[in-house]
Amino acid sequence: MTVFKNNKTMAKGNINVSVENIFPLIKKFLYSDHEIFLRELISNGTDATLKLKHLASIGDSKSEYGNPVIEIKIDKEGKKLHIIDQGLGMTAEEVEKYINQIAFSGAEEFLDQYKDSAKDSGIIGHFGLGFYSAFMVAEKVEIITKSHKEDTTGAHWTCDGSPEFTLEASDKTDRGTEIILHIAEDSTEFLEEARIGSLLAKYNKFMPIPIKFGTQEVNDPEHTPATTKDAEGKETTEPQKKITVDNIINNPNPAWTKQPSELEDENYNSFYKELYPSQFEDPLFHIHLNVDYPFNLTGILYFPKMTQDMSMQKDKIQLYQNQVFVTDNVEGIVPEFLTMLRGVIDSPDIPLNVSRSYLQADGAVKKISSYISRKVADKLKSLFNSNREDFEAKWNDIKVVIEYGMLSEDKFFEKADAFALYPTVDNKYFTYEELESAIKANQTDKDGKMVILYASDQDSQHTYIEAAKTKGYEVLLLDSPIIAHLMQKLESSKENITFARVDADSIDKLIKKDETTISKLDEAQTKVLDELLKEVIPSDKFMVQLEAQDSAATPFMITQPEFMRRMKEMQASGGGGGMQMFGNMPEMYNLIVNTNSELVGEILNTKTKKKQERLISQSLDLARLSQGLLKGKELSDFVKRSYEMIK
Repeated sequence: MTVFKNNKTMAKGNINVSVENIFPLIKKFLYSDHEIFLRELISNGTDATLKLKHLASIGDSKSEYGNPVIEIKIDKEGKKLHIIDQGLGMTAEEVEKYINQIAFSGAEEFLDQYKDSAKDSGIIGHFGLGFYSAFMVAEKVEIITKSHKEDTTGAHWTCDGSPEFTLEASDKTDRGTEIILHIAEDSTEFLEEARIGSLLAKYNKFMPIPIKFGTQEVNDPEHTPATTKDAEGKETTEPQKKITVDNIINNPNPAWTKQPSELEDENYNSFYKELYPSQFEDPLFHIHLNVDYPFNLTGILYFPKMTQDMSMQKDKIQLYQNQVFVTDNVEGIVPEFLTMLRGVIDSPDIPLNVSRSYLQADGAVKKISSYISRKVADKLKSLFNSNREDFEAKWNDIKVVIEYGMLSEDKFFEKADAFALYPTVDNKYFTYEELESAIKANQTDKDGKMVILYASDQDSQHTYIEAAKTKGYEVLLLDSPIIAHLMQKLESSKENITFARVDADSIDKLIKKDETTISKLDEAQTKVLDELLKEVIPSDKFMVQLEAQDSAATPFMITQPEFMRRMKEMQASGGGGGMQMFGNMPEMYNLIVNTNSELVGEILNTKTKKKQERLISQSLDLARLSQGLLKGKELSDFVKRSYEMIK
């Protein structure tokens, strides 16, 4: 047992480590970012305070818990930083046990295994070295501590960054621990109030114990300024009295630590603005996570309005461990498709100081990721079932996340069948089951395949949409950046279906029926027309197809084959692999000429070759104009020719 005599040095010795250069190692390798020393030390103080609270609640401590805080003080002149808690405190024996005997067996093995990679793996917490992160910024560290236990003497531990330490009695009378960092010359940034304030805001914003950092002046709530009249009858009001109060910089009871039954929508929205002060719009909806088996996890995820640029959305979810900020890079912990959301996840089962590769391989973390995915799917289904109209109104703002999830996780894909929506150009919304029921009878081709027609741009594809609607077909409006990938997945997962964009071919070819339309042209006329077209239409850009269609159908129509265009879109949005070849191929289009149109008859019956060529050029340019393919000089020539034809 350690006993102090005459308040003199009780112990002097070496810290029990198996290599002498542990401190240079800590400073050089174990953390890639020195700033988190403050997080570690405040976390230790928080743990000590919460442990005391528990002991007091079960009667194992006679110390009155009260309203403890953790205080951070800067002594710029003395080049010292103080971290003071009112927690359990330590006896001299406990200092020897917890401070001098580092939980660091096999340091040589550590050197061999981690010397090259430790900088990125952040393994101090993994080896029980949290306190020693102080030596990354301090040339000397003092601990002044007194245990909550009765009849104990305070202890004062000092170490100058070598394995040597001193331990002596302290006259400290109140329980708790004060850590004093004598800041090194290369770390004086941590003596700046703004720097420490920013670290507290980053890592300790939601710590469960109030954190005091400085003071602030506020209006005295018990003082009401008196109003008096001067000699001329003018009213004057005395100055408002100010009082100095502790500046508590954290919210110890954030929304995610409460039960959903305790919170209203306004509480969730208020917390959202606390997390993201620069956000002016409320989130669309939230998902409150709360599970205690087979792992502990709490949190709140928010669906904000999504942009089409998925890369802009990431790194907005904050990961905490027991209300201590860990990171906002949550890949591997949160399913990738949900990294576009915002909010907080807190789990004591996630190690505080380990590499991302370690997290991604950890079994508990994988279960957490799977749980979050399932919980989000269940919440979306519940929202859809409880208020479908509202869910439909928000669909365009959330569809990218849901479609991404359907692509990346098979289990989510299966669950999404119940709430994923397929909107039409007429603002109707179908689930897949509803869509199949609505179109199967009319949009099944002669080979028994259900053809799902869609448009990606309602304005530019208007002509094609109207042609489909004339036939009584439904046309979906699918315009997200990853829709080509999702269609591919649906075609491989559902039986006997295919997606076809309305401008991929003539409507009769997109959904082939048994009936055929007879051409008004005989074989000789067809041959003459074909030769005329080939003389005028550039063969390197267009493949001419003569088709007998309804006489009211568009005379000249440009289409791009579904397969080729879709492969290009998938490659552009990250298809990779063998799809690269499609991205490098030149643009080719089909030009479908309706042999039954009145215009084609006029072209054939025109007497002069020059007029025939002009009619063909004008018809081709009109088709190109409808597809946004007419630009530059060709557009200027078209306008000039149009005026001449009007004259």
